[in-house]
Amino acid sequence: MSTQQSLFRVRVWDLPTRLFHWSVAICFTGLVITGMVGDAAMVFHFRFGYAMLALLLFRLVWGLLGGHWSRFSSFLFSPKLTLSFLKNKSSFATVGHSPLGALSVWALLIFLCAQVATGLVSDDEISYTGPLSHLVSNATVSLATSYHTDIGKWILLALVLVHIVAIVIYTRLKHRLVSAMFHGDKHLAAPAPTSRDDAVSRLLALFIFALCSAIAYWVSTLMPAF
Repeated sequence: MSTQQSLFRVRVWDLPTRLFHWSVAICFTGLVITGMVGDAAMVFHFRFGYAMLALLLFRLVWGLLGGHWSRFSSFLFSPKLTLSFLKNKSSFATVGHSPLGALSVWALLIFLCAQVATGLVSDDEISYTGPLSHLVSNATVSLATSYHTDIGKWILLALVLVHIVAIVIYTRLKHRLVSAMFHGDKHLAAPAPTSRDDAVSRLLALFIFALCSAIAYWVSTLMPAF
């Protein structure tokens, strides 16, 4: 045979991680569209923002308790290993995120958190104010608003564009990244640890997300009465 047949089917992405991934994609799209439209659409912009807050809180917890390949420890690579991977000198066989993919994920998570955090304390001085803006100084509100509207969104759009281009390139190289994020499995030539994805772990994820959603809703109620 000219190519080695993959013999091992491994559950890499558990269902909660897959739902998180596609939910973030939907919320991000909604945030971009409503943010650009402005005016009456800002009501939905805030709602998408609170949904993103709940999702990010969930991912922070799931990065500690989730399936093997969803845990932060599984895609926390040293700079030396990352450089070696980029130079194609590493023999590291990637199952979950590669070192380069991990950099993309970390960047997206960090800048999404920054965008949501600054949105919570932003103030357009016209109609819409973040629910936590009254808890910080005017200078902080001004700085957060400037970052949220003029800097952060463009960084995220650039990161998402790079993410999409990378997926297209990997797909052309016959790495089935997109399909694995739908059904959760990868076919490998060698055995690898399997992410737990049973009824108990899914119920745990649902409970965690419910708590994170409650926190996001509580944050939304902190807007002072005028």
